[in-house]
Amino acid sequence: MLLRMSSLLLRTLREEPADAEVPSHRLLVRAGFIRRAAPGGYTWLPLGKLVLDRVTAVVREEMHAAGGQEISFPALLPREPYETSGRWTEYGDDLFTVKDRRGADHLLAPTHEEMATLLVQDMTGSYRDFPLLLFQIQTKFRDEARPRGGLLRGREFLMKDAYSYDLTENGLIEAYERMRAAYQRIFTRLGLDHAIVSAVSGAMGGSVSEEFLAAAEVGEDTFVGCTDCDYAANTEAVSTPAPPAREVTAPTMEVHDTPETPTIASLVELANERGLGGRTDWTAADTLKNVVVTVLHPGHGPELLAIGLPGDREVDLKRLNAALAPATAVLFDDFESRPDLVKGYIGPQGITIPYLADPRVAPGTAWLTGANEPGKHATDVVAGRDFNPDGTIEAAVVRPGDPCPACGDGTLTMRRGIEIGHIFQLGRRYTDAFKVDVLGADGKPVRPTMGCYGIGLSRAVAAIAEQHHDEQGLVWPAAIAPADVHVVAAGKDGQVEAALALAATLSRAGLRVLVDDRPNVSAGVKFTDAELIGIPRCVVVGRRLAEGFAELRDRRTRERTEVPLVDMAGVIAAELG
Repeated sequence: MLLRMSSLLLRTLREEPADAEVPSHRLLVRAGFIRRAAPGGYTWLPLGKLVLDRVTAVVREEMHAAGGQEISFPALLPREPYETSGRWTEYGDDLFTVKDRRGADHLLAPTHEEMATLLVQDMTGSYRDFPLLLFQIQTKFRDEARPRGGLLRGREFLMKDAYSYDLTENGLIEAYERMRAAYQRIFTRLGLDHAIVSAVSGAMGGSVSEEFLAAAEVGEDTFVGCTDCDYAANTEAVSTPAPPAREVTAPTMEVHDTPETPTIASLVELANERGLGGRTDWTAADTLKNVVVTVLHPGHGPELLAIGLPGDREVDLKRLNAALAPATAVLFDDFESRPDLVKGYIGPQGITIPYLADPRVAPGTAWLTGANEPGKHATDVVAGRDFNPDGTIEAAVVRPGDPCPACGDGTLTMRRGIEIGHIFQLGRRYTDAFKVDVLGADGKPVRPTMGCYGIGLSRAVAAIAEQHHDEQGLVWPAAIAPADVHVVAAGKDGQVEAALALAATLSRAGLRVLVDDRPNVSAGVKFTDAELIGIPRCVVVGRRLAEGFAELRDRRTRERTEVPLVDMAGVIAAELG
């Protein structure tokens, strides 16, 4: 492959795009890899498409190596299968829906579990047809309320999704582990520093699921690790070790006048000043905060829910929504319409709406909390004696230093990351929905069990850019760079012709080559663009051309070496491995 910048559809920018929020977005636009077409939608320009295709090729190779068979489903799908699975409403506003000229409902697919299962139902009938691993690479759609981060959070994105079908639980586990190992190989080949963390399944369903997160400060996901064991999880999936139930020894609940204490800080200060409950050592962790949210159920009306948690914690809406999925929650603020819910003074004793508590609110624990009257709080409000939650919920913010839920000895550390892959053991949710049965070896019907495995390909490009850049521009890993070598003609006096001749030689040697042969462009601009574009090796045809030498620059280490022109192809090929 030989690309000439004099004829390439490429425009580099010196100024940052006004809507760029993260380095990958800024650099991919400035370097001429992508161009905004609409909110949440981007055109892939020639250099960007080359990177996307190379990422896709790595994924496709590993899917074939894992035993996958490639197929391609339509992106425009009928409503009925998604009604059967329940996801027509579960997806809520994130689903793009359209009507055809006959008034029939369709959707732009965010994922294809239903269609894959219907295909398996149509094409199989015996245990001899299993196991199956199907995959596709296709554009998917999601009606993001606030597209952001360039390729990181868009309305249209390229995805690899795969679906395994097995007849036994052990078969599902084996398929899952095989795909897990394939994902590790893929992300290693792509040069991505990544972590595998326990995750929640959300609208996908199923039991076991894990995310692959590329470490990045701009990542929307926060994940934890343990200082003493190998536990790792998305904060949405972190479980809270609950204290053991204890014998009730606290005195009878007592109500106190606590005027002008609608916040935890003001309550703690007053409680210590007045010695409420015979104590002057109150902390926020001793108080019980009760937060009211409005829960929005797909296809149903809203309902109120109260969440009880220690006062030194805040509600993490991402964790709350993960726990409530497919429903979502927003903070309730219309307290004037509910005089039974006294803002700032809500207590769980006698509460009139459903009440879920943090696992730390264990039976026997005593709290300082609201008394459900303006300006009043109560001490020694004991879980299991004075109130009984309707259940527990993981909705409190996870903090560094929290105890590890796996080993109990270590503490949690926290990092941010970009989700680049997600794998699920779905079980029989979809084969049950469509009543998929095949004939087993014993002549009896068997219902297949299913796994699902996704990689965001366009998002992976952005994640690579996040991890591989510097102040000058992108620094692509060799495996997915748009070219192996960038040849730059530094000046005049035959250097452009020599650069073109060298580029042709390198191309014939099997290297992917980009040559900057633009006329009337200064060497400084060419060098700046070369660093911005970020191809791993740059060859400068310049001052030593007459002696038969060119300068080879390493984009990552910035090392420079004078190499004879006749040896250049072999040197670069050897360095690239």
